[in-house]
Amino acid sequence: MSETKSDGGPLPGIGTDAGIREKVIEALQSCYDPEIPVNIYELGLVYDISVDEQKGEVGIRMTLTSPACPVAGSLPPEVEAKVRAVPGVNKASVEVVWEPPWTPEKMTEAARLQLGML
Repeated sequence: MSETKSDGGPLPGIGTDAGIREKVIEALQSCYDPEIPVNIYELGLVYDISVDEQKGEVGIRMTLTSPACPVAGSLPPEVEAKVRAVPGVNKASVEVVWEPPWTPEKMTEAARLQLGML
């Protein structure tokens, strides 16, 4: 059951938008850099997720571990396809950015633990 304002409308950030965002994050957690056994979300490669609930549009700003990453040509289209497959998403776009550069400090604690870095 989703929370609502006194007028019956959803609270900002709650309801469909939050649901789509959660499902997008789940989709991102199924994408892996083949050289590192941690998903791209926990690796800190995803910098921003924007959701337009009314249009069903999702924008992803992400980076790669390096500009010479061997999956530079295949990972962004895979991310886009997985996000587009999320229920409620009509359009997905992925922008690969290099600023700020990725560093291991961007990884979540869970990712560091999985890689034995803690």
